[in-house]
Amino acid sequence: MTRASRALLAGNFAIGCGVMVTAGSLNDLANSLQVSAAVGGQLITVAAVAMGVGAPLLAATMGHWDRRRLLTLALLWYAAGHAVSALMPSFAALLPVRVFSMLAAAVFTPQAAAAISVLAPPEQRGRAITYIFLGWSLASVLGMPAHSYVAETLGWRWAFALVATLSVGAAWGVWRALPDGVRPRPLSLGNWGTALSNPLFMGMVAVTALSGAGQFTLFSYFAPYYRQTLGASAGGVSFLFLWFGAFGLLGNLLLSRGIDRWGATRCVNFTLALMALSLAAWPLAGSVSGMALVLVPWALGCFSSNSAQQARLSGSAPAYASALLALNTSAIYVGQAVGAGGGGALLAAGGFALLPWAALAWMGAAIGLSLWVARRMKAGHG
Repeated sequence: MTRASRALLAGNFAIGCGVMVTAGSLNDLANSLQVSAAVGGQLITVAAVAMGVGAPLLAATMGHWDRRRLLTLALLWYAAGHAVSALMPSFAALLPVRVFSMLAAAVFTPQAAAAISVLAPPEQRGRAITYIFLGWSLASVLGMPAHSYVAETLGWRWAFALVATLSVGAAWGVWRALPDGVRPRPLSLGNWGTALSNPLFMGMVAVTALSGAGQFTLFSYFAPYYRQTLGASAGGVSFLFLWFGAFGLLGNLLLSRGIDRWGATRCVNFTLALMALSLAAWPLAGSVSGMALVLVPWALGCFSSNSAQQARLSGSAPAYASALLALNTSAIYVGQAVGAGGGGALLAAGGFALLPWAALAWMGAAIGLSLWVARRMKAGHG
């Protein structure tokens, strides 16, 4: 299980780097392809829509596949898609390639969680799931600033090529580490119907979508915000991404060590509150150093919140874990699409000033719904 966990962590690292590469390289990408930051940000929106729609559909159609082969193939598809993306001559040509590339992420993230749920003993399942999601935190702490720096110095195409290289390496690691025969129990249409009609399950999934919308309303436009509002240099932009990622990694490490003791529901609510604190304080940051302080609570809660949500869902109904994790992954990307799209519309209409308040409204709704879920779970309603 240890080798498999490390390989799946590396796979999530590559997937996370690919998801974040547009945000990290948005300044050069928009300039190179001669579009505005708001238009360039729609690459995040369409990719998120593809992943959001694809995650449950692909989980339903590929549920019988051996996970070693499925996860390896997904990473190779991801590598090919990013390599082709780096060659696209225009925004119009890049857009559909980006959509097809990100279908691989729709497969990998939930199916990696489902695979480790099968391999891990029940008493270690929460920690195992949060461990492989450290890959996303590492993507933020290492991949995001690397993308930003590479894009600002060499160009966005090299940042996409870097993702392709990482994905090939991760595919090799998954193929070598995972055993044959890892097949979580496939769900029937009736099982899917039960999961989709359960208000408690769907409430948990909706928390993910709402918090994702809150984060990506602002997160999608970090790079141009830092440059245009704070006057940050290329080094300053990379530093803020690195700073955010470092605390994101710390948050996930702390969660991984304590989630089985603290409880997933309590961890979800606490991490959502941390992110809301940063959004409320956002207008107070008028410099790079001030922004670094404001980002700390958000970073601590960002990736750990998603990890805690995965653990809460898989622990609430192990028999439906495959479906619930796929739906939760879908919700992550639906939230990203709504946030990036809405943020882009607000940016085009009124500049950056409205973005943190819109993000805070989304996050407040996520907190309210999560508290309702917690009360229902405590009362024993399912």
